[in-house]
Formats: sequence, structure tokens, C-alpha cells
Amino acid sequence: MSPETVTPPLADPVKPQTPAPSRSRAQAARRRRVIVVVARVLLLIGVLGLWEGLSRAEVIDPFNFSMPSEIWDQITSWVLHGTALGSLGEQIWYTLYEALLGWVIGVVAGVVLGIALGRVAFLADLFGPYIKVLNSIPRIVLAPIFLIWFGLGPASKVASAVVLVFFPVFFNAFQGAREVNRDLVANARILGATDRQVTLQVVIPSATSWIFTSLHVSFGFALIGAIVGEYIGATRGIGLLVAQSQGTLNSAGVYAAMVILAVVALLAEGLLTFAERRVFRWKSSDSGH
Repeated sequence: MSPETVTPPLADPVKPQTPAPSRSRAQAARRRRVIVVVARVLLLIGVLGLWEGLSRAEVIDPFNFSMPSEIWDQITSWVLHGTALGSLGEQIWYTLYEALLGWVIGVVAGVVLGIALGRVAFLADLFGPYIKVLNSIPRIVLAPIFLIWFGLGPASKVASAVVLVFFPVFFNAFQGAREVNRDLVANARILGATDRQVTLQVVIPSATSWIFTSLHVSFGFALIGAIVGEYIGATRGIGLLVAQSQGTLNSAGVYAAMVILAVVALLAEGLLTFAERRVFRWKSSDSGH
């Protein structure tokens, strides 16, 4: 009788464990984020509380500076009962539409021209002086001209947003195209890449981080362009709401419109940051964050 073959019990699979230093760094990063968020909230509460207290004590003029409680009441009134121009959502969307359209046009134009002039030295030499002259003009003063050209509709506000967005995006795209690693371009040439392939597959990806840097500030510029255009002359929008509140000496209305714009800008910044992290996930992984 042959001896029975005894099969040893299977060992439990060993799960890979995160090294202790990595875990401690992650925990420290989470604690720091929590502390920063709590500190920001406390700072905001402190500033608003001080503002409210000084206004109620009339240390600062409540008529000119208003107070947070009145600003909140104004926002609540606009949300529940609408504004003199219509619903608050309609005014926000009108301004956001103008800013978004101007931002998209300005970004596309800035990226295309920035990459083109960064890649072609002749174009840079030809258009460089004109771009510098245009950049030296205070763009805000162009808003009345656009109002004359395009009227009270959204076109004049879009134009104001475009000229504010174009230049920061253009200069970043131009610099990004100039800063491309020459070895990468040379290697692509050796592998038989055409000028178009080098631009699309080497230059633009390398300049993406430069371009994203300009996108963060350029959307705020687009909002400024739309608001300034509406303030000068419009039929709807947050800028016109600011102008009407100023005309009726309603300081709470002016501050309430500013708060609404700040919220819109913060949401846009959050979306851009999320998109940037998705695009540059490789950078986060390489850096160990």
C-alpha cells in the first residue's frame, strides 16, 4: 500500500504593504490639508465677524462698507425673488456665457499664434513688435470702443474678454514652444518626423504645462472683461447689476455681486485644477505625491 501523498496547505497570499515611511508621509499630508482647510474657514469667519462688528459699532461706515449680514440678505433676496433685470441665474449665465466664449476664443488664438511664432523665427520677427505694442495698450480702455463697434449685446463683452485672455496665453505658449528640449526635436527629426509631426507630437505636449499655467489666470481675466463691458453698457449680466446697485447707492448689492463673481471664479479654478491633475497624472506619480 503506497503512502498517502500529503498536500501542504496553501499559504495565504501576501498582500503588498505600503512602506511605513510612505504611509506616514500620506498621513502627514492629509493632516496638513485638514489643518489648512480649518485655518481658512476660521480666517474667513474671523474677517467676516470683525467686519460685522465694526459696521454695527459704526467704527466703519455701514452705508459705504455695508456688512456681511446685509450682503447675505441681498443675495438671498436675489435668489428667492430675482433682480430688477430678471432671475439671478439668468444674470449669472449671461455673464458666464460671455466670459466662457471670450475665454475659449482667446485661449485658442493665443495657443495657435504662440506656438506658430515660437516655432517659426520669421513670424516672430515679423509680428513681434506689433504684439508688444498691442500688449502695452491698457485693454480695459478698449471696452468702450468695442461697445461702439458691436453694441450692447454680448459681442462687445466677448471681445473685451478675448483681448484680456489672449496675451497671457500667447506669451506662455510662445515661451513654452521656445523652451522645448532641442534633443527631443532632434531625435524626432532623426526618426523621420515632419515639421507638422514635431509640432503636434513634441512641441505642443512639451508646452502644455506652460499653457495650463496661463489658463488659471486667464479665466479671471475673461470674467473681468465681461463684467467691465456689462458695467459700461449692457442689457443683462452681473456687471449691469453692479452698475445698478451703485447707481441706487446699494453697497450691499455691489458686494453681493462681487461675492457671486468670486464663487464663479473659484468654481472655474477648481475645474481647471482638476483637469490639470488629470492631464498631468504622470507628473504627480513621478514626483511621489
